[in-house]
Amino acid sequence: ELLERVRKGGGENAILRHTQRNKKLFVRERLKLLLDDESFLELSPLAGLDMPYGDVPAAGCLTGIGKICGIWCVFLASDATVKGGTIYPIGVKKQLRAQEIALENRLLSVHLVDSGGAFLPLQSELFPDKLHGGRIFYNEAIMSAMGIPQVAVVCGSCVAGGAYVPTMAEEAVIIDKIGTLFLAGPPLVKAATGEYVSPEDLGGAKLHSQVSGCSDHFAPSEKEALECIRNVISTLNYDPVPEGDMEHDRPLYSAEELLGLAPQDYRRTLPVKLILSRLLDGSRFQEFKANYGTTLVTGFGHVEGHLVGIVANNGELAHDAALKGSHFVQLCGQRGIPILFLQNTAPQPAEPTSISQAEAHSNRLKAQASMMAAVACAAVPKITVVIGGCFGSDSYIMCGRSFSPNFLFLWPNARVALVDSRHFSTVPQAGDSGCTDESELNQLKTKLEEESSAFYSSARLWDDGIILPQNTRKV
Repeated sequence: ELLERVRKGGGENAILRHTQRNKKLFVRERLKLLLDDESFLELSPLAGLDMPYGDVPAAGCLTGIGKICGIWCVFLASDATVKGGTIYPIGVKKQLRAQEIALENRLLSVHLVDSGGAFLPLQSELFPDKLHGGRIFYNEAIMSAMGIPQVAVVCGSCVAGGAYVPTMAEEAVIIDKIGTLFLAGPPLVKAATGEYVSPEDLGGAKLHSQVSGCSDHFAPSEKEALECIRNVISTLNYDPVPEGDMEHDRPLYSAEELLGLAPQDYRRTLPVKLILSRLLDGSRFQEFKANYGTTLVTGFGHVEGHLVGIVANNGELAHDAALKGSHFVQLCGQRGIPILFLQNTAPQPAEPTSISQAEAHSNRLKAQASMMAAVACAAVPKITVVIGGCFGSDSYIMCGRSFSPNFLFLWPNARVALVDSRHFSTVPQAGDSGCTDESELNQLKTKLEEESSAFYSSARLWDDGIILPQNTRKV
C-alpha cells in the first residue's frame, strides 16, 4: 500500500496537470521508454514518506538501477508532480546515495531533470554542508575524471543549482517547448530588472542548442529525446558488464515460504538455514566451521549463479561465533568473494553478576572487535539484508549502515535500534540511583518502538529500501 502511494507521486490531480496541461510524460513512463526491459531496481522508494512537507512524500525524485543498451545505469529522475520537483533535504540525500552507488560500482549515470530547484525555506538543511546539494556537482566532476560517464535530459524546468546537473554531464539533450535551463527564471528577472521575458527566450531549447551551447542535442519531443539519449549511450564506448547466461538451479523450497519465516518475535531466533534453503541455488550450502560457534552460520553458496559467502545470525553473537565470523570474512577477502550478511540479532545476554561472567563478556567483546575489524577491511562487495532484529553493536559487526555495505535492504518486519525496548524494565537516571517512573518508561518504550521500525529507517534513507522477503533473490 505504501509503495502504491509513492508511485502516485504528487497525486492524481498533480499527474493530470503534468501530463495533460503541460503535455509531459510521467517520470515512470520516461523510464519505461529508456530501459531495455522491466528489470528495474528502485532505490529507497519510501524515502521521505512519513515526513512530508504538505500532503505528499517529500523526496520529489526517483532513483534506481536498470539497463540501457545492455549497460547498467543509475537513474536520478525528478518527479515534477511532487511540488514541481522541488528539492528537499531528503531528496538531496537520495541523489547523493545514488551517485555513491554509481561511483562504487562504476555505473553510468542518467539524469532526467524536471525540477524547480532547492526549497529555499530549508536552505540551511540542503545547501551549505559537505554532504548537501553542492556535493552532487562535485561528484559529477569526480566521476568524469574517473571515466564514469553521465548523461542528462532536460525534460522540464531546470532552475538554479539544478542547472549545473545537465551542463556538467558528458552530453545533454533538451526538449523543445518543455525543457528550460536558467539560474533564475522569468519571475526573478521581472523582480530584479522590471523586464518581462518568456521562459523560452530566457532559457529554452533553441537558445541552449543554438546560442549558449549548454545543450548538445535538440529534441522536438520527449520520446525523441529519450531515443536520443539511448543513442548517446550506445556511442559512449562504455562496455556492458559481461554476464553470460549463467545456468543456475532454483531453490528446492518456494521463496513464497519466506513470508511465513520472516521472524517477528525477537525474543527467540529462527534457525537461519530455513532462510538459506529458500535463497540459495539448488538449496546447496557449503558450511564453514559447522560445529563451532553455531550461533553464527557461515559458508558458501550461489545466488542466481553468483558465488557468495554467507554470514548469518543464528542466535546470540557469542565469543566462538565472532571468532568464526572473523576467520570466514578474511577468507572471503582473500578469495575475492562477495559477502551476503543476513542480520537477525538475538537478545543480548543478561549483565554479568560474577567475575567469571565478566571475563566471558570481555572475551566476547574482544572477539567481536576482531570480527568488526575484519568486516571493515574486507575489500569485497558486501550486501546486507536485515531479516529480523538488528540491535546494538551486532549492527556494526554484521555490516550495518555505518560499515558501508554496497547495499543494505530490510524486510518489512525488520527492527533496527540500539536496544530492543522489550528488554529493559527500568532506565537509570543520570546522576541518580533511582529509576524513571512507569509513565516515562512507557513513553521511552513507545518512542523506541516507533523509531526501530523498518519504515522509519527507510523514510530517512538509512537503507536502500524495504524489499518483500520472496523477492530477496531477485534483488
